[in-house]
Amino acid sequence: MKVVLFCGGLGTRLREFSETIPKPLVPIGYRPIVWYLMKYYAHFGHKDFVLCLGYRGDLIKEYFLNYKEWLSNDFVMSAGGEEIELFNSDISDWRITFVDTGATSNIGMRLKAVQKHLEGEEMFLANYSDGLSDLPLNPYIDRFRNSDAVASFLSVRPSQSFHGVESDENGVVTRIEHVSASDYWINGGFMVLRNQIFDYMKPGEELVEEPFQRLTEERKLLTYQYTGFWAAMDTFKDKKTFDSLYEQGNTPWEVWKS
Repeated sequence: MKVVLFCGGLGTRLREFSETIPKPLVPIGYRPIVWYLMKYYAHFGHKDFVLCLGYRGDLIKEYFLNYKEWLSNDFVMSAGGEEIELFNSDISDWRITFVDTGATSNIGMRLKAVQKHLEGEEMFLANYSDGLSDLPLNPYIDRFRNSDAVASFLSVRPSQSFHGVESDENGVVTRIEHVSASDYWINGGFMVLRNQIFDYMKPGEELVEEPFQRLTEERKLLTYQYTGFWAAMDTFKDKKTFDSLYEQGNTPWEVWKS
């Protein structure tokens, strides 16, 4: 299946790091977060990518046009560096379509902009490009394929350091607990969509705000609850958490290594 990656956001909450680069290019170790996501999908056999570009999309194009295979692969160098023999290759069998979908477009507008690149696809995958997971992808896809739903997304427990609060009509707190301990789930992305999704979309609409609401009314929207590893890079603090995990060798999102 084709994989649509939304790569056009400004990443305003990461400005301490990404003032001049798009959020998908924020690195974890030697590679940007979008690379890990693409490597994840390729591991499950999905190697045809459609990148919805926006803010500084030129840098994403340049990254892949000047891709350095040797950064993440072992190799033998000879002839003073003139000859390189790679033991493995990351992207030689990937197909990547780069589409400018607007600097200020929302997710729905970006998806609509690449509709022509999804013609003939019964189903396709989509992702916000700011989160990583060790989700076993095939069972998730199979569950969706065997349903009559039009769209599905991953539900995960929130990992942020927030506390949920309940109170009575007088403002007296009746309950307070960390959100990770509550029965609360959030949209973690990792979507599977049928091509009929475009029948539920109108120009300018945000995907989750209106089209997903229409699907909800028709009971055509599924979610897949997952309690394994999932983390998003929304803030500079999240970036430091990813860096720490990488430095410790604790990288559960690298499913291709296990």
